[in-house]
Amino acid sequence: MTDTRNTPGADGGDALVTAFNAVGADYLFCSSGSEWAPVWESLARRHRDGLPCPEYLDLTHETVAVGMATGYGLVRRRPQGVLLHAAPGLLQGSMAVHGALLAGVPMVVSSSESTTYGDGPGQDPGGQWYRNLSIVGGPHQVAQPFTKWSTEAASVHTLPTMVARAAELAWRAPAGPAYLNIPLEILLEDWDGREAKPIVAPGSTHSSPEEVDPVGQLIREAANPVIVTETAGREAGGFEALVAFAEAWNIPVVEPDSAVCGNFPRTHPLHAGSDIGPWMDEADLILLVNCRAPFYPPSRRPSKAKIVVIDEVPQRPHVVYQVMFADRYLEGNVANTLRQLTKRAKDLDAAAVTARRTAQEARRAQELAAIAAAEAKAAEAEGIDPVLVAATLRKLLDGKDGIVVDETITHSRVVKRHVQTADPDSYFYVQGGLGQGIAVALGVKLAAQERPVVLTIGDGAFTYNPVIPSYDASKSYELPLLIVVFNNRVYKSMNLNHRRFYPEGAAAETGEWLGTDLHRLPRLASFAEPFGMHTETVDTRDALAPALERALKAVAEGTTAVVDVLVTR
Repeated sequence: MTDTRNTPGADGGDALVTAFNAVGADYLFCSSGSEWAPVWESLARRHRDGLPCPEYLDLTHETVAVGMATGYGLVRRRPQGVLLHAAPGLLQGSMAVHGALLAGVPMVVSSSESTTYGDGPGQDPGGQWYRNLSIVGGPHQVAQPFTKWSTEAASVHTLPTMVARAAELAWRAPAGPAYLNIPLEILLEDWDGREAKPIVAPGSTHSSPEEVDPVGQLIREAANPVIVTETAGREAGGFEALVAFAEAWNIPVVEPDSAVCGNFPRTHPLHAGSDIGPWMDEADLILLVNCRAPFYPPSRRPSKAKIVVIDEVPQRPHVVYQVMFADRYLEGNVANTLRQLTKRAKDLDAAAVTARRTAQEARRAQELAAIAAAEAKAAEAEGIDPVLVAATLRKLLDGKDGIVVDETITHSRVVKRHVQTADPDSYFYVQGGLGQGIAVALGVKLAAQERPVVLTIGDGAFTYNPVIPSYDASKSYELPLLIVVFNNRVYKSMNLNHRRFYPEGAAAETGEWLGTDLHRLPRLASFAEPFGMHTETVDTRDALAPALERALKAVAEGTTAVVDVLVTR
């Protein structure tokens, strides 16, 4: 093989950039790999010549690249491009790719290998592929379990349409990442300019009147119905459609702890909290709206309720074990199905509606009283209770159109209950494993640069994150965040399970709790100092609100702020 320089001209790098233009990608989120030189050259030519191309983000960790694409996609709901490095880069980013699958975010992820190892015609791809970077079966085999679709591009001439196919598959329900292995030789090969046709948004599916009418009748006949939802707000128009549906029929809405995003205003009178438990024996109709697995354990079925599943793809192929106990399915587009059902909210039994409205008002009053009592107690407690942190954030964010990205575990219920987000695309919970929160929040900020973005995160989750590469991305691309660390100096969830499984074990007897202590960590805010970011460590109640106010001011002025709050539990 002769190692000669590529002459400027159309090659596989141009084909790939053209393809991402065609699919409408705004960004290429790239964690650099040596295979991407043809893409970089194509981008440099396009920048020089004023030709269109996606904006390129040069990121220094795979989790940051995929996580930012996830956060961006949560808000914009269109497939973006992600470029990783060979099989090792794919493996490094695999948890975040899996998180995108669980969150239902479309993206096209690519990496590369060599197919000739220096023995074919054309340029020498480099010996690292022969010795270290290649993997038996190719990286597309590795990606298969945690993507919707995974394959290898076999020719430069089909590369643009392969990218288009990947994007179209990624965009359709259930949305998620598709993976394409693009051999380096194809990226270096001459391209004849055949382009992919620009793709368009998926068409919507519709449940027929023959399917919707009987469900409308079930709702009309129900005395005590309830809606349970995890991801209705993820769908375009889903948040607003769910509010209209619940109000038209006067049905309470439960968002379980497994909710992926904000689906219904937490401040709404029909919001019925996070616990489906009280409804298991009381409800006579349960409407599961984009709810993957509402019952735990799976064998725990409602005692008398009929169950209607409203979900475009209710049987999620990436969920290993899914038990719905459904009596009926409405499998059209969720927002459209809810609108159809809203139109059928006529001739309701006034007495039944009044009875359930009265019951919900009582539940809501009890919940608001409990929230107020918890916040009053936290305001007087010694040290900083997590409830006080969440309540203070709610007050500071009031009227600011903020977005909360949450990567807490033991404090996630506190965050949802006391921050009380109320608008579409105002709350997202990080999916698929800890260590992605900062990157996802950065992607959300990229998509909503006019809105303040707050990441709430535990100290254990914070240490899992690629902190330095995330701060680099924040500073390099001017994406300021407010990062609030709920720091209890312990892996609390691990400790709780140890105590639950072995309440009278050796650890309980001796006090030797392994795998939990985080006291040895340095000040978590200090990692942001070399980047010139605003940092605070807070350990008293009186200092909390002023510190968060200063931090939000710094964010508004364009600087990421990290507030490490030493909470009492």
